Amino acid sequence: MSTTGSLPESHARRNFLSRFVIAVQAAIGGAVTYVVGGAALAPSFASHSRSWQRAASVNDLADGVPTPVTLRLVRQDGYRQVVERRVVYVQRDAAGVRVLDSTCTHLGCRTRYDDASKHFVCPCHGGVYDADGTVLDGPPPAPLRRIDARVDGDDVVVQV
Repeated sequence: MSTTGSLPESHARRNFLSRFVIAVQAAIGGAVTYVVGGAALAPSFASHSRSWQRAASVNDLADGVPTPVTLRLVRQDGYRQVVERRVVYVQRDAAGVRVLDSTCTHLGCRTRYDDASKHFVCPCHGGVYDADGTVLDGPPPAPLRRIDARVDGDDVVVQV
């Protein structure tokens, strides 16, 4: 009789322990999924706020000549602060100011402005752009990227 009475008690204890182990495993699996999923998906949900940054003084720009300006961009990457440098060309003319990214659209090399030909030239694969950033020759698939800019007092500010 004592053996029959102890079987349901040990069976109940075994069921409780089995369910407890399954619950602990599910909690650990949920925590790992939350951490790994959060790390993988966090960049896609992060807000990419754009801000205006001073690029140059209008008085320092010659009419019709693109002036290379190095922008210092600071962004948060997780717990680290990343500092990037981006070179842009700021140009003033009768229509206002125009800012072009210096990065070639072919493979990302930095272009340079050639005063003699009045063109932007990519040294990597021979891409050539006119003063407006339109592709004239070579492998670049698209024009130089325009960057939003405005004149604020005596300063040219760009949206980065």
